[in-house]
Amino acid sequence: MASKRILTVGTANLDFLIKTPYVPSRGETMISEGEYAYVPGGKGANSAVAAARLGSEVVFCTRVGDDAYGDRLLRIYAENGVDPRYIKVDRAEQTGLAVVMLERSGDNRIIVFPGANKNINDTDIENAFLSYPDAVLTQFECGVKQVITTARLAEEQALPLFVDAGPAIPDFPLSKLGKVEVFSPNETETAVLTGIRPNTPDDCLRASIALCNKVDIKYVVLKLGDRGAFIYDGKYCDIVEGYEVNAIDTTAAGDAFTAALTVEYLRGKDIYAAVKYANAVGALTTTKVGALNSLPREADVKKFLAEIEQ
Repeated sequence: MASKRILTVGTANLDFLIKTPYVPSRGETMISEGEYAYVPGGKGANSAVAAARLGSEVVFCTRVGDDAYGDRLLRIYAENGVDPRYIKVDRAEQTGLAVVMLERSGDNRIIVFPGANKNINDTDIENAFLSYPDAVLTQFECGVKQVITTARLAEEQALPLFVDAGPAIPDFPLSKLGKVEVFSPNETETAVLTGIRPNTPDDCLRASIALCNKVDIKYVVLKLGDRGAFIYDGKYCDIVEGYEVNAIDTTAAGDAFTAALTVEYLRGKDIYAAVKYANAVGALTTTKVGALNSLPREADVKKFLAEIEQ
């Protein structure tokens, strides 16, 4: 079967990653014995590269600055098989930057400077749809207007739309998304969008129903971290358990999950098989430090699943 073409509309950043025992309190100065590094990231880029590494044909619509960081990111995307035709070099803004504070526990805190990402416009997105995609994947990080434009064009062209609802925007006009194939927030994003923390199966169901009351969604898939994922299709619900791994950095795990779900679903798998595959990809992503650096390839996932199922 020929691989499906996924258009990803989203952000491209360079991440400044600093390892620290814990996040310092207000007014506290910490002398950290950890390390720091500059690594490629951005939710759109993470999703695009993840999907490409998992065997899909990927077109990426974003903006980078006319600087050394932008040049570096363009090289990395090309090396990972991402189609760069619709990545625009912005002459007015710097390449996006994210400051990632990685705690010893594996949890992280992220501050994003959008830079060139905030200039992604309707023309950029409309041009990217000329690539004749089979599906569209986007994330809230690229901005409300950009997400709504992407959703409108996907619906006009009858393309399945996959939405990673991160980072959560409290006043996001969800009703303007139109038809969504899969809508996937994590625990924090679910709470922000619905006011319901998905701590129990009942809470997950109530939150999913609340989302379906706001958006025309075929499948709600709540990302629950190491608990796995909760699926709701408007009638039935289920939890697909996660995989136990030695997690050292959760950066990009959610992005990789949604990309993997999209890839496997487009291969003709049902939503449960797609979520199981996505759980494996998300888990593997947490076993390495960094964003793009941690994204597994298709062979890695097959090996991991084969070992689990022995």
